[in-house]
Amino acid sequence: MSDNKMNNQNVDDASYNELHRPASEFETRSDYLENELKIMKPRRWGLNLPGRDFRFEWEDLVPAIAGTIGITVMYSAVMAAWAAGLTEKWPHVNLGADFAIQVMRVEMLIPALLFCVLSSGFINPRANLGGNHGPMIPLIGTIALAGAHPLALAILIGVFGLILSWLKGGSRLVNLTSSGVAGGLLVYLGFMGAKGQITSLFDWSAGLQAKHALDYSLSYVAFVILLINVVLYAFLAKIEKRWLAIPLCSITAIVIAFVLGAGLDLQFVTAPGLPNLNPVYWWGSTETGWQLGLPNFEHFIASLPFAILAVAMWSPDFLGHRIFQELNYPKGTDKVLMDVDDTMTTCSLRQIVGTAVGGGNITSSWGTYMIPAAIAKRPIPAGAILLGLLCIVVAILGYPMDVAVWRPVMSIALLVGVFLPLLEAGLQMVKDSVSSQAAGICIFAAFVANPVLAWALTMLLDNNGLIGDKERPKQLSFADRVVIPTLAFVICLAAMLAVGMIKGIPALI
Repeated sequence: MSDNKMNNQNVDDASYNELHRPASEFETRSDYLENELKIMKPRRWGLNLPGRDFRFEWEDLVPAIAGTIGITVMYSAVMAAWAAGLTEKWPHVNLGADFAIQVMRVEMLIPALLFCVLSSGFINPRANLGGNHGPMIPLIGTIALAGAHPLALAILIGVFGLILSWLKGGSRLVNLTSSGVAGGLLVYLGFMGAKGQITSLFDWSAGLQAKHALDYSLSYVAFVILLINVVLYAFLAKIEKRWLAIPLCSITAIVIAFVLGAGLDLQFVTAPGLPNLNPVYWWGSTETGWQLGLPNFEHFIASLPFAILAVAMWSPDFLGHRIFQELNYPKGTDKVLMDVDDTMTTCSLRQIVGTAVGGGNITSSWGTYMIPAAIAKRPIPAGAILLGLLCIVVAILGYPMDVAVWRPVMSIALLVGVFLPLLEAGLQMVKDSVSSQAAGICIFAAFVANPVLAWALTMLLDNNGLIGDKERPKQLSFADRVVIPTLAFVICLAAMLAVGMIKGIPALI
């Protein structure tokens, strides 16, 4: 056996702890972080321990902070939407602001401990954390008015997700998505997300005068915040410190807002405290908690199409996060990339457990954690543990939640931490005329319908050679070329027609 083969065998047999070298032995910090990614050997559904299997680095604080800001924002929107929809649907239900805050706290306590700290931190570091299903937020009002029950919806999503993960359906769909289709999907999501946050920031700035009865306008505050943060983001990209964008740009936004007189809009209203952690309080009667009681058969029927839609939308969501890791991690780091099927298992269990104890979140892969983590060249476990602990601290203290959902912080954090990186990653994937054709049609279809249906349609067309690489179908089996993409498209289309997600066509239920 040659020396090279023996060395490779020794490396393969050696543990992470044996292969670890201190940062002082590397020329740059980036080289050290890349080496850490290459030598890690996470145990799948086993016990991973700090020191033996991974280490904490101060870079892990970046995705932890970003994920905490992102999830606080998302949970706030989700719980407010549930409260408004259910109060309108059911005459006896009266869910106010205090309800939304308490449910947010439930979601940030128990699931953070079980599925951030324990699951993705110690048990399976290849499973990304279960975060929030952002595209489903605008549908929550419709879900409530359709007669769905949050607990029934959660059970159905969890069961469908577990079945799909058991069949390895998520990873197969990811593998069947070409770089052109994936690039187009990322470009669309990045562009639309950035546009939405910029618009929201300008609307907030323009409304300050009327909201606080001022004698002067503060409409220019949004422009100044965006302008300075664009320059700061460009500088961080130039010096290859883009992973610092979320904390630095968020702090910069706060400072600018206060200097320009917009600080009066930041109000601390969420006092320290703990929510009721008894599931019976939330689901046991029609007088406490959600005031809905336990779900019945009709609730499950009303929830069914929304559950199918939520799980159908998981694959493109997971795809974007996995690709973002691949683009930012060096070669030879396959062992630390998120496993799509394991992530689907984690999200499914988190969906059922989180809602059973009183939550109301609709779960998906945690993008506001994964994207900054990939930029910072950090694996999942250490940041997941820090994120879970941060969520618990924020939920108990209360006041940091008010800062996280303040418009300048929220918009800038999502812009520099999620949507701009998504846009950049999508553009990186469109490298030739073949991939640009698939990407262009995916973007066009997303504008016509929505990104999930666009992904399913362009995957079907691309895998059959009707767009993109004409040689691609020759490398695929009949099932991969026709059966699976067709089923994905039909299921997405049927679910969207049922709930009224196709523009111009009323809901069929």
